[in-house]
Amino acid sequence: MQPTPDLCDEYADELQVVTPMFRNFGARRSFYGEIVTIKCYEDNSLVAEHLAGPGSGKVLVVDGGGSMRCALVGDNLAGLAATNGWRGILVYGCIRDVNEVAGIDVGLQALGTNPMRSVKRNTGTLNEVVNFGGVTIIPGHFAYADDNGIVIASRELPAGG
Repeated sequence: MQPTPDLCDEYADELQVVTPMFRNFGARRSFYGEIVTIKCYEDNSLVAEHLAGPGSGKVLVVDGGGSMRCALVGDNLAGLAATNGWRGILVYGCIRDVNEVAGIDVGLQALGTNPMRSVKRNTGTLNEVVNFGGVTIIPGHFAYADDNGIVIASRELPAGG
């Protein structure tokens, strides 16, 4: 994948840039893929369910409402994602187990960390349009992420691979 600044230089008119607020935690420092969205609040049941299935090189975007009160992803879910072919996870919320996650071959960016796990109430919605960081994120669009930031495109860019 080309670095996000290069993508911005070449495809500026096609990209939305997520407000810089995410930190990179996974071993895979740059990643891209087709977006699957989950909207949940302090309940990672649906996140766990989907990361346990085939990722097919996609990026799971988790809209946790920006909650900093608990983690929605930890080392177990990051490991599932890596094993099942997910390229990355973007969490608009927190993660935990950062030392372990740093060694797992998956892209993982989040707002911050919290050692508290989420509740399990089986709530949340799959593949709906989500909004955070000044952008609208639509399932089926593409996310590109690295240490420079996160950009969203409506199509897979030729420079992505």
